[in-house]
Amino acid sequence: MTEKVEDLTVTYTEDGIDTTRELDKVILSKGSWTTIIFRYQEWDRTKGEYGADKYTIRRYQKRNGEYRQQSKFNISSRAQAQGLIDALQGWIAEE
Repeated sequence: MTEKVEDLTVTYTEDGIDTTRELDKVILSKGSWTTIIFRYQEWDRTKGEYGADKYTIRRYQKRNGEYRQQSKFNISSRAQAQGLIDALQGWIAEE
């Protein structure tokens, strides 16, 4: 059970290997609805190494003292991440 927003993670361990390894996270909002962007890598069993950095934005809702994931958006590539950054910077610059 995850009670503190700081404890939320995308790290996932299977058979003693972190198949998803969290590298970093930024908490974008806190409260009963929490939004976090994570930087992570996935283990490639074939190559025996971690792949390229990936990113995911997750929304959690706190109910009965526990955070539960409600939605996620996976950023599939470095190019898509850069496109998202460029779009947001353009919109913010317009304001």
